[in-house]
Amino acid sequence: MYKNFFKRIFDFLVAFFGLLLLSPVFLGVTVGLYFANDGKPFFFQRRPGKRGRIFRIVKFRTMNERTDAAGNLLPDAERLTPIGSVVRKTSLDEIPQLINVLKGEMSLIGPRPLLEQYLPLYDAVQGRRHEVRPGITGWAQVNGRNAISWQQKFAYDVWYVDHLNFWLDVRILFLTVRKVFVREGISQEGQATMEVFNGNE
Repeated sequence: MYKNFFKRIFDFLVAFFGLLLLSPVFLGVTVGLYFANDGKPFFFQRRPGKRGRIFRIVKFRTMNERTDAAGNLLPDAERLTPIGSVVRKTSLDEIPQLINVLKGEMSLIGPRPLLEQYLPLYDAVQGRRHEVRPGITGWAQVNGRNAISWQQKFAYDVWYVDHLNFWLDVRILFLTVRKVFVREGISQEGQATMEVFNGNE
């Protein structure tokens, strides 16, 4: 009952009142990133959601669009702006995804929506992460976030799908708040965020 009905109601109410409460922060970060990123405070990208359906995720843009002489984007670490670094470390870049939650494209809790290009790289078990709506935070995020391997991340995602319930979601929310304050697992060692997933070879 919770998974198929009450979870959506819970998501909508928390996202709605969350946006209201965080509106001053939302506005302040938007203005700061507007000037830091040449008038582009938001980042939109196609991501696969429940059952692999594609939607456009919205986040605060923490990296600029600087390119090398050949026109290729510079590495993430070189494009991460000072204000973007603060926004990422405090997880404020996730706030706009509350809009995706209101629209029903995402949930507050669930496997993180990854890149569309990863879809054909999952094995049958890893692909089960798309049996539920993707989340702003999830079981993998409170158990290592970007500091763990892809295989461990997917294992946590599938475990969540199999054990989804109200009390688990409440636990993940509280653990997420703790992670934000202690700033654990923000990036993988040697990476600005997380290395690219290249399959299971």
